[in-house]
Amino acid sequence: MSTDSGAFDDLLHEERRFSPPAEIADDAVLRDPSVYAEAASDREAFWAGWAAELDWFEPWSKVLEWDPPRAQWFIDGKLNVSHNCLDRHVEAGRGDRRALIWEGEPGDTRTYSYSELLEEVSRLANALRDLGVERGDRVTIYLPMIPEAAVAMLACTRIGAIHSVVFGGFSPESLADRNNDARAKVLITADGGWRRGAVVPLKANADEALQTSPTVENVVVVARGGALTEEVAAPMVDGRDHWYHELIAGAAPDCQPEVMDSEDTLFVLYTSGTTGKPKGVVHTTGGYLTQVYATTKSVFDLHDEDVYWCTADVGWITGHSYIVYGPLANCAQVVMYEGAPDTPDRGRFWELCQKYGVTIFYTAPTAIRAFMRWGDQWPGEYDLSSLRILGTVGEPINPEAWMWYHEVIGGERCPIVDTWWQTETGGIMITPLPGITETKPGTATRPFPGIEAKILDDDGNETRAGYLAITEPWPSMLRTVWGDDERFMQTYWSKWKDIYFAGDGAKLDSDDYFWILGRVDDVLNVAGHRIGTAEVESALVDHHAVVESAVVGKKHDIKGESIAAFVTLKEGIEGSEELVAELRQHVGTKIGAIAKPELIVLTADLPKTRSGKIMRRLLRDIAEGRAVGDTTTLADPAVVRRLQDEHEEEG
Repeated sequence: MSTDSGAFDDLLHEERRFSPPAEIADDAVLRDPSVYAEAASDREAFWAGWAAELDWFEPWSKVLEWDPPRAQWFIDGKLNVSHNCLDRHVEAGRGDRRALIWEGEPGDTRTYSYSELLEEVSRLANALRDLGVERGDRVTIYLPMIPEAAVAMLACTRIGAIHSVVFGGFSPESLADRNNDARAKVLITADGGWRRGAVVPLKANADEALQTSPTVENVVVVARGGALTEEVAAPMVDGRDHWYHELIAGAAPDCQPEVMDSEDTLFVLYTSGTTGKPKGVVHTTGGYLTQVYATTKSVFDLHDEDVYWCTADVGWITGHSYIVYGPLANCAQVVMYEGAPDTPDRGRFWELCQKYGVTIFYTAPTAIRAFMRWGDQWPGEYDLSSLRILGTVGEPINPEAWMWYHEVIGGERCPIVDTWWQTETGGIMITPLPGITETKPGTATRPFPGIEAKILDDDGNETRAGYLAITEPWPSMLRTVWGDDERFMQTYWSKWKDIYFAGDGAKLDSDDYFWILGRVDDVLNVAGHRIGTAEVESALVDHHAVVESAVVGKKHDIKGESIAAFVTLKEGIEGSEELVAELRQHVGTKIGAIAKPELIVLTADLPKTRSGKIMRRLLRDIAEGRAVGDTTTLADPAVVRRLQDEHEEEG
């Protein structure tokens, strides 16, 4: 294929196909393929139909006002997100239904019905008002994965406060940066949380951050409970710090929800893994809730009897959209888990699936590859027959990991919804529909009905392999970057006129299915060929010895750039020069000689952020022998030192 600017080489091909099982297709929420054409013929009517399933205090006068890049959805409509996630279900007689099914890492459990969750949210909302929080004020939430995280988010939405959730694994410096950018008035945190058997000292981290967070006036502290609260020293500052349990005990159990405009800001969420000033993505109320409600119901084929578990953290957009707002707006039964998938052992996720009868399971490819590496024996110890829908989120999934997920976890009976979306898009954009879509391992397939996506070159012309672009507005789109509208314009809207630049490379296959090729920043240019990292990584993981790989570019005097691969082997397999040569040849056989890595480093671990994303920037530093950059966002900074040692051994 052409290697003109903006085009990618189309290297990897996948022919395996999986039709929707009849028992899913016959009763699916969306089961008629004509939904795509109907949505395309009148996108506004399609989205208005979904919005009408929510409760509105006042109807909208117009579905969409599009003045690129400014979109307003459901203009003049009034609603409240907390009301839609809680009150309307209780008022419909479903107050006794389970809302949150929570398990802590040590094994402690709590379950909230919709009535109980509504009461606790109302109490905290009243307590926040008593602390001086008003409509439009910003509240930072810095909590472990405990029910109070969802309660805090919903309490903010109830009174019209704007929440900024900060992942509990972030450093005091990162927390302070986010407090200051949002000018947060209140911080909600905990004395600590559990992670891999260790205590994360959240209150101590928060106290450090507050030394340089002058706008924060009050701090609400959740007592995580049990041995942790006894172990963690969390000195309370008189006049500033307040125990959560004392506040809600003294607050009224009823709180009238604030009437919010559809375009009022709902939350700010800061993107992670970048250096410099944090980038606060702004999402608003009516359009965001409409899209996460619609996609939760349709993509996961959500039925009344389902038990739904998304393994993300509320510190990320996946937790916002597909643990809290989308599922609760659908009156789902939602599992929340505090800890790591390998504590107390590597069967923990499957134990929880069996224990709670999980039917819908949504996790990240990086977790799936870890499960593969640990071996089939762990899921094999548990009954996973309750599962019926599997999902992936966060990055492209390589075909062999997809197949393992399908066979070992899904028992070859569960459709897999491989979803593409971003913090900025708010909700799922490209995805299979389990009752309609014939899937192929590794592809996100088609845009969700009502979403318009194309692949463009640098000049904005359509191509089969190039840059992923969203060409029409969608309800849950970001509205700006908090306090930095110029950055919003430059980052997302400057590449082409009136078209959203996603920052990902992609290609279309013969079925017009979308394959995500990785971030454009990670595209390799080898002897004039533009190669997406995802394809080379998939070819490596296709080898029977490999469980995970990360590919980066390395400067080359002749080719301009050569390929360096960092490869993690399955447990029990020893590395050798012969295996490295075999891996190089395997890539050549699978996708062509141009894609053979010049350097392959066998490593026990890869450097990842706390959200599980591979830090390719650090790998490029290692491959080229440069001083390694900032490692503060890494889950395990020691991995970088080990990688440097391994690279020196390879060299």
